[in-house]
Parts: sequence; C-alpha cells; structure tokens
Amino acid sequence: MNNCKNKILLATLSFFILTMLTAYPWHIIFFHDVYQSMGAMTRESPIMPLGMLAVIIQGWVIAYIYSYYYQLKTGHPVITSIKFSLLIGLTVYTVMVFATAAKFQIEPVEKFIAYGTAFQVIQFLVTGVALGLIFGKPHIDK
Repeated sequence: MNNCKNKILLATLSFFILTMLTAYPWHIIFFHDVYQSMGAMTRESPIMPLGMLAVIIQGWVIAYIYSYYYQLKTGHPVITSIKFSLLIGLTVYTVMVFATAAKFQIEPVEKFIAYGTAFQVIQFLVTGVALGLIFGKPHIDK
C-alpha cells in the first residue's frame, strides 16, 4: 500500500510540474496576447496560487483514480495511461474550454476553442505518459 501512496504522490507532483511547464509558457508567454485579445484573460496579473491549487487537486484526483484503474487493464502501461488521461482530461477540458466560453464574453469563440483544445490535448498527452511511467504494469498477486 505504501508503494501505491508513493506512486500517487509522485504522479500528483509530476502532473503539477508538467502542467506548469506547459501551461505557464502557453498561457503567459506564447499566447498571452491572443487570449487577452479574445477576452479570455481579463486580469492584469493572474492569481497564480489559485491556478496552482487547481492543478494540484486535479493531479491528485487523476492519480488516485488511476491507481485503481490501471490494476484492471492489461497492455502497455503508457498507452493505457494516455487513454485514461485523455478520457479523464475531458472533464477538465469541458470546464476550461466550453464552460469558460459559455460564461464569459470571449470572441471569437471558435478560436478560443481551438487554442483550448490544442493545449488540453498536449497537457493530457504529456501527463498521461508520466502517469504510465510512474505506475507501470500492475503487480497482481496470485
């Protein structure tokens, strides 16, 4: 059990680090002006601790659920984890893209959806690979 807790902690940490390594440059450096021109970023300075807390919680939930899911699957652990990550990432995606576009005056919506989709696919592919490398294949006692 202790090994599983360590894997959950490591997966949470990797989710946080990999998400920050992709999200910060994507949203703050490369496409900040694009998001701002669409109305998707209206704060002069984002409240980084809130965003970081959200990512930590997402990472823990994903790692915790995956710790049960991967025991039920066979096949290559990285392929399994990428599929899982993309599937569970849909929940984050719907909030980050569709719900955000629905609640805020973002124009053009199609452009926001395209950028959001690209980012979320990258995020959940990268973090999915890490998840598979951390958990590996389940050790089933017979």
